[in-house]
Amino acid sequence: MGHYDMFVTDVLVIGAGLAGERAAIESARNGLNVTLLSLVPPRRSHSSAAQGGMQAALGNTAMGKGDSSDIHFMDTVKGSDWGCEQDVARLFANTAPIVMREMAHWGVPWSRVTLEKRIYDGQEIHEDPAKVGLIAARNFGGTAKWRTCYTSDGTGHTVLYTMDSIVQKYGITVHDRVEALSLIHDGETCYGAIVRDLRNGELRVYTAKSTVIATGGYGRLYGASTNAVINEGTGMSIAYETGVVPLGNMEAVQFHPTGIVPSWILITEGARGDGGYLLDKNGYRFMPDYEPNKKELASRDVVSRRMIQHIRAGYGVDSPYGQHLWLDIRHLGAKHINTNLREIATICRQFNGIDPVNDLIPVRPTQHYSMGGIRTNIDGQAYGLKNLYALGEAACWDLHGFNRLGGNSLAETVVAGKIIGEKIAEFTKDVSLNVSTSLVEDHLLMQQQKIEKLRERKGTENVYELRNRMETALNTNVHVFRTEEHLQAAVDELRELNERAKYIQLRGDGKGADPELAFALRLPGMIRLALTIATGALARKESRGSHFREDYPKRDDENWLKRTLAYWREGASEPELQYEPVKITESPPGDRGYGEATAGAKPLVKQ
Repeated sequence: MGHYDMFVTDVLVIGAGLAGERAAIESARNGLNVTLLSLVPPRRSHSSAAQGGMQAALGNTAMGKGDSSDIHFMDTVKGSDWGCEQDVARLFANTAPIVMREMAHWGVPWSRVTLEKRIYDGQEIHEDPAKVGLIAARNFGGTAKWRTCYTSDGTGHTVLYTMDSIVQKYGITVHDRVEALSLIHDGETCYGAIVRDLRNGELRVYTAKSTVIATGGYGRLYGASTNAVINEGTGMSIAYETGVVPLGNMEAVQFHPTGIVPSWILITEGARGDGGYLLDKNGYRFMPDYEPNKKELASRDVVSRRMIQHIRAGYGVDSPYGQHLWLDIRHLGAKHINTNLREIATICRQFNGIDPVNDLIPVRPTQHYSMGGIRTNIDGQAYGLKNLYALGEAACWDLHGFNRLGGNSLAETVVAGKIIGEKIAEFTKDVSLNVSTSLVEDHLLMQQQKIEKLRERKGTENVYELRNRMETALNTNVHVFRTEEHLQAAVDELRELNERAKYIQLRGDGKGADPELAFALRLPGMIRLALTIATGALARKESRGSHFREDYPKRDDENWLKRTLAYWREGASEPELQYEPVKITESPPGDRGYGEATAGAKPLVKQ
């Protein structure tokens, strides 16, 4: 076997963004030994790029008056298009206000209620002087009340930096610039992970009583995505590869209405929440025609569809990067833009050479978030393997169903981190670690052989070409609007790429920290995820939330009020789909109050 470094810990957390760090803190508070693994230094996790805020029913602001966890629960269920687990949504809505105050106690500099005069969509808002100094809230899509807690538009940044300080305070071990290649398991129980040191290419073994996957989303499968380059779904891939852990609802992909063209960096929903408008090529504000009640702040799936619909109707702005629409925040004024929206003002200036105080921002719906992920129960335990947990965007805890509301995922990282972190701690105390050396060495050998095979360079396929084809297949055929023909084309292409990925040939020698080798190890799992997204979407013959089939434009609760579970069995060449019922505890499926059922699907343009 040769020499390898071995690390033993009580709780191994793969991924050091907000979800991973918050769960790690909970375990450490309970006296457990915790090791956090991260591709990048933790403060560079993609959580730091979150802008708009976190939803929690605090009811502090004039426009949040009368808010409650009941209203937050209903907004979340409607947003999910009745695809979420309602017991999870209830637990989340009830716990969120506690966690926001805990974050304040830990040092998050929340924006607070002030008496500054505010005009919103033509109306004057007067705050209650008694509430001055409490955590403020802004408006977000699909919500009945203003409840999104924020720090300007750098919420993820401030919360992650605060959280990372708490990680250090608890003396949690952090190993960064490492990548987990596979889970150590025997088909029943998970015992840790085989990990590659990205600095020198050496393999390491980590064994643990509990293993936690918190690696974020898979946005980069799409190429054009608001996600950081590290978001390639690796945590989902390694769980999926076990053959026994299913991925839930992988066809549920969120497209954010406002990715900036052409760098696809996120322009927060807070820009619309604070009063921004969407305009077409004629400078016309079109959203009120489609969504008279919610306008620019219907749920994300609906706004994205309305934008594409409007572009298709001939009102898009031509550009070298395809057609787009405009986001207009000029009327909010320089002071507001340079304080509450300063991050996006900087992004516009540095990446597009435009100043949103005077200029329109070019935007188009862009892949943003994965509702799907490693299927877990309400305690965060992964289906199919004991001692394995998942949370945050890597998991399908199923708070979000088929569409998540803006502000709910950033809140989910810390709320699930607290709830699931407590469960992990409670559970781990009773586990004794008995892992056989031969099992560990078998898994290690498997990864070594994979690497050796790539270094022999006997294949024929170029890893970058395969990647580009995968991105194109998803971006072209599994986007905002879906049809049988396009989805079938994606499935066919991705099946072929899955075969070809077995024959990758490196251009370099694959020695040491070679990034091409790292990518060649990662790509087959990425292609499997892409094929699973396309296969699930082809099978689901209805429209629900972000999954919109033009050939089946209605939600079909009779046949499809169920969650997709995808398994990749050992030796299989495609996913096996199963289904499970969705938990309805309080709210039977109804009308969302926005979107196609309410407004009809034809362009209603009055210009």
